[in-house]
Amino acid sequence: MYLAAKVHLSDRMRKERIMAYREHAKIVKANCLATGVYEIWFETEQIAKEAKPGQFISVYSNDTARLLPRPISICRIEGNQVRIVYRVVGKGTDEFSKMQVGEYLNIQGPLGNGYEIDKILSKVQPNAEGKKKAILFGGGIGVPPMLELAKQLPCDCEVVLGYRNDELFLKNEFDEVAHVTVATEDGSVGTKGNVLDAVRACNITGDVIFACGPMPMLRAIKAYAAEQGVDAYISLEEKMACGVGACLACVCKTKEKDEHSQVHNTRICKEGPVFDAKEVEI
Repeated sequence: MYLAAKVHLSDRMRKERIMAYREHAKIVKANCLATGVYEIWFETEQIAKEAKPGQFISVYSNDTARLLPRPISICRIEGNQVRIVYRVVGKGTDEFSKMQVGEYLNIQGPLGNGYEIDKILSKVQPNAEGKKKAILFGGGIGVPPMLELAKQLPCDCEVVLGYRNDELFLKNEFDEVAHVTVATEDGSVGTKGNVLDAVRACNITGDVIFACGPMPMLRAIKAYAAEQGVDAYISLEEKMACGVGACLACVCKTKEKDEHSQVHNTRICKEGPVFDAKEVEI
């Protein structure tokens, strides 16, 4: 069973309405992908039908002592199933990592604004070859949400992934849809350093940038995009409480004032998590 709730998005992105659903979802697949990194595939009634790359779901604990859900980005959308890939960082995600196929968790989604692919690409000028080329950056647990985007982008795509070490979770799946370049902090695979070190070492270029990862990485990518004169669309990672914009626990600074509050703040869970990098101060 599921409950539908209308979620109104800001005029900043679009004026349409989307629906978010609360579902008691069955786990159809669950695995460990790397040290502390796990996946769950949920069978859903409505969430997968509505979901877009860049959106997330809120996953509720079966322990009633834990009231707040855990927001986790959507990694894949396939038929009536959604996949999440997450790192264990506390008691909630540790509980999820022990769940088995056939068990259930309450989830809500899809939540937030994802990547508006057609709208973004319509602003991109073709290169000298008459094509449009995107660079996708994923760092750490920001790698998973870029997979569905890579699968759906209707243009040439270069993927640059940053990992701590040689546990390259999801890398083989990216290989199926795009050319992949890897950077590792310890230098065990690919370029030693960060994703921009890999870009410079391999002379990677593109006409638009999509990125998700830790804040230092996103700050560097924002500066790099400005330097290159290309647009960058970044997905911000932030701790959230409600996930629907009510609690104001996940605000970030913006260039423009919010039309309702008249302050330079916006909610990552509702107006985001995806933003034009020029709109936010990070």
